[in-house]
Amino acid sequence: MLEYIDKKYKPGKDELVAEYHAEPAYNVSMEQACEQIAGESSIGTWTDICTMNEKIAKELKPHVFSIDGNEIKIAYPAELFEAGNMPQIYSAIAGNIFGMGILKNLRLQDISFPKSIVKSFDGPAFGIDGVRRILKIKKRPLVGTIVKPKVGLNPKQHAAVCYEAWFGGLDIVKDDENLTSMVFNKFEDRITETLKMKEKVEIETGQKKAYMPNVTAETNEMLRRAQYVKKIGGTYAMVDILTVGWSGLQTLRKANLGLVIHAHRAMHAALTANPNHGISMLALAKTARLIGVDQLHIGAIVGKMKGAVAEVKNIGEDIEHKMIKGSKKQHVLEQDWNGIKPVFPVCSGGLHPGKVAAVIEAIGSNVIIQAGGGVHGHPDGTRYGAKAMMQAVDAAVHGIELKKYAERFIELNKALKKWPG
Repeated sequence: MLEYIDKKYKPGKDELVAEYHAEPAYNVSMEQACEQIAGESSIGTWTDICTMNEKIAKELKPHVFSIDGNEIKIAYPAELFEAGNMPQIYSAIAGNIFGMGILKNLRLQDISFPKSIVKSFDGPAFGIDGVRRILKIKKRPLVGTIVKPKVGLNPKQHAAVCYEAWFGGLDIVKDDENLTSMVFNKFEDRITETLKMKEKVEIETGQKKAYMPNVTAETNEMLRRAQYVKKIGGTYAMVDILTVGWSGLQTLRKANLGLVIHAHRAMHAALTANPNHGISMLALAKTARLIGVDQLHIGAIVGKMKGAVAEVKNIGEDIEHKMIKGSKKQHVLEQDWNGIKPVFPVCSGGLHPGKVAAVIEAIGSNVIIQAGGGVHGHPDGTRYGAKAMMQAVDAAVHGIELKKYAERFIELNKALKKWPG
């Protein structure tokens, strides 16, 4: 007898729907696998139990309502989840089920959250519009860099690199994912020196700039560092959202420090790289938005990272059944989510001026383009690499062919000669 499979079932508005790619182990039918996934992730276990009662089974039972090859959809009553508790939600829909012997592979492809869960999370404090207001940039893509080398520079050297990038025209400079508080570069010293340079270059250029310090650490220390950034006039906190975990991210968001949260996805490939197993970047991105990041790395489309094209398309595609009727084409970071503000997608990883137009074509103008080596690797140095990036953005925004535009600007010309592809 099938307890959980009901292909005629229609999910209600108050149910969470999880979509999985499931591959049963040898000699296990798809129906058996679905039964076990649904049961283990909710009210069931591997055998009949005397503690199950009719009321629990009726009110809390999930329903496998779609099986299409290896793709399945399960509707869960909202009562199975603690509102506002993302760790608990993931413990259910992405917990023990990954260790079941009846499965060869399992991948959480997507999550559709009901309103009752959506409203229990804060969402972004600033979102796309808020970030644009801070930087006073209305329409064009934002452009930034990452200080390179990733680690090794002392605080003054780090701040000097930031100054060169900002003076060359970039809007944003951020720490890399593994730079926190090192013996050669203590957190407080780096932030203090770098914000001094930010203030200096803002006066010199008349442009607003942003610095994104990496506050990733044990939760209490992470909060202390974010509070320090706020205290001395910073506007951003960057955090490695997967290594600090959903609980750490929720803690940072709920602190309401008035800092824009820039989300780095370090470690994501451990979950997303295998197309048949793990958790998709789409699911992770939707979760991060719900908790409340303002900016999120989604891949580079045309950059160096494995799987970048597929991941960005997965987030950026117009998936018909997830669209709001009558709305314009939008990716899931921008769609109308019952008051949850949209998130700035961040493209980075192997980018340089020659790849800028392709990023804008794929994502649109609401994107943050970040280039590390593509700025600092310029033949004339960081300042000129920054100029070349801004020139490439100007060309793309105004629809001018890049090589033709490069005839007018030596910085862009030299960049294209170094990186012709």
